[in-house]
Formats: sequence, structure tokens, C-alpha cells
Amino acid sequence: MVFLKVALISIVFIGLAVLGIAIKIWAKKDGKFAGTCASQSPYLNKEGENCAVCGARPDEKCQSETPTIAA
Repeated sequence: MVFLKVALISIVFIGLAVLGIAIKIWAKKDGKFAGTCASQSPYLNKEGENCAVCGARPDEKCQSETPTIAA
């Protein structure tokens, strides 16, 4: 019975998180997030490398409107 209660609470919290993300995407213009390049984050890019998707340097804005990953 305790497992069922914990599982239900977990499912509710995960559902709320997904709902929150969906509302954020819906509220944004065209469903896009600004600054999506990993090179913009000092926590993800500690060595100052260029973005692997669009080639932007850490001090530049994302150069790709619709980023595509080159294989």
C-alpha cells in the first residue's frame, strides 16, 4: 500500500513537471527558447569551445534559427 501511494505521488509530480514545460513552450513565441546553444552556459562549456550545432563562440548569439546536427 505504501508503494502505491509513493508511486502515485511520483506520477503526479512528473505530470506537473511535464505540464509546466508544456505551458512554457506554449507561452513562448513560436515555441522557441532563447540561448539554446550549450556554448552560452559557463557550466556546460568550461573550456570555451564553439557550439557543435551552429559554430557560435561563447561570446556570440546562436547562429542557427533551426539548429541541425551534422553527422
